[in-house]
Amino acid sequence: MSKRRRRGTRIRPYTFTGGRTRSRHPLMVQTLVSTADAGASTPANLLPESQNIYELCREARSVAEIAAELKIPMGVTQVLLSDLADQGLVYIHPTITGHSPSENQVLERALRGLERLFQ
Repeated sequence: MSKRRRRGTRIRPYTFTGGRTRSRHPLMVQTLVSTADAGASTPANLLPESQNIYELCREARSVAEIAAELKIPMGVTQVLLSDLADQGLVYIHPTITGHSPSENQVLERALRGLERLFQ
């Protein structure tokens, strides 16, 4: 297959999101997402990309892991996850942002643990 032909059949990421570039939920790269009902079957009315995301979320995964696993751009992944959350199909776990003293302490402990691992 020629390069020209492959390039022409490539689907632009914004076609998955209907041209939307922002998610309606605060989704950072480290935000964990899981299916709302682990025993439910994958809804058939979803886009194939959303079905793949739903399947991956049967175990809690970060937004970055999902994007990397499916080779979908981060922004597209965030929009599709947001759509799934709006439908009540996935649960967005609270994310530590470092904006409160207790969150800062957790982040500092994690940093110290990582430093010990790489010494």
